Amino acid sequence: MATYVYHEAGTRGIVNHGWLHSKHSFSFGSYYNPERMNFGALRVLNDDQVAAGAGFGKHPHDNMEIISIPLSGGLAHQDSMGNGSTIEKGNIQVMSAGTGIQHAEFNASQTEEVRFLQIWVIPNQRNVTPRYDEKRIFWSKAKNDFLPIVSSERKDSIVWIYQDAYFYLGDFDAGFEKEYKLQNPEHGVYLFVLSGSVEVDGQVLNNRDALAISDTDAFTIKATSNAEFLLMEVPLN
Repeated sequence: MATYVYHEAGTRGIVNHGWLHSKHSFSFGSYYNPERMNFGALRVLNDDQVAAGAGFGKHPHDNMEIISIPLSGGLAHQDSMGNGSTIEKGNIQVMSAGTGIQHAEFNASQTEEVRFLQIWVIPNQRNVTPRYDEKRIFWSKAKNDFLPIVSSERKDSIVWIYQDAYFYLGDFDAGFEKEYKLQNPEHGVYLFVLSGSVEVDGQVLNNRDALAISDTDAFTIKATSNAEFLLMEVPLN
């Protein structure tokens, strides 16, 4: 029988540094909750808002897959590998930190905030050569479907990571429902609502709510209003 753990949006950790407003789904930085350390290989899901002209200075990472998904505004990036770019909604960015990198990320605008998700996935290989990639996401292809955006498979249309994980975007019309079949029945799924509301097996999820799903090989998502969501299938061990 499927196991569901509901994470209401208001139970996330809150960080407010003035220039940065962030909501943490899992323990991160000054937010610590022993019951919210990770969901399998999914280690971090931060919902960030960065004020105009502000950002994170250069800082190090290693042995982590770091995925950034802009939701509004422009997110500028620079790293020790020589990469520099600005991504907006419709882009996805990944870094395999591997043996170690330094990077900075900041709001590309002097007048508007930037909102983005930063997601960390624990890799299945350590000390790899660091790498950077970004891709264009065609959100229109997520209309009443599951649009693949992250995978371990090296395809042109998605970013790949060092982990047997599968991320999808969904953009469902109100009343539409669709079954999701896991790539691996031993995996789990973390379903995160970006806007609107959906229902899974009687559990309604609203804006920024999440549901951790395990012990099943399939489940059905029904949109109870027009809804956008991010579905993350990851190994649990």
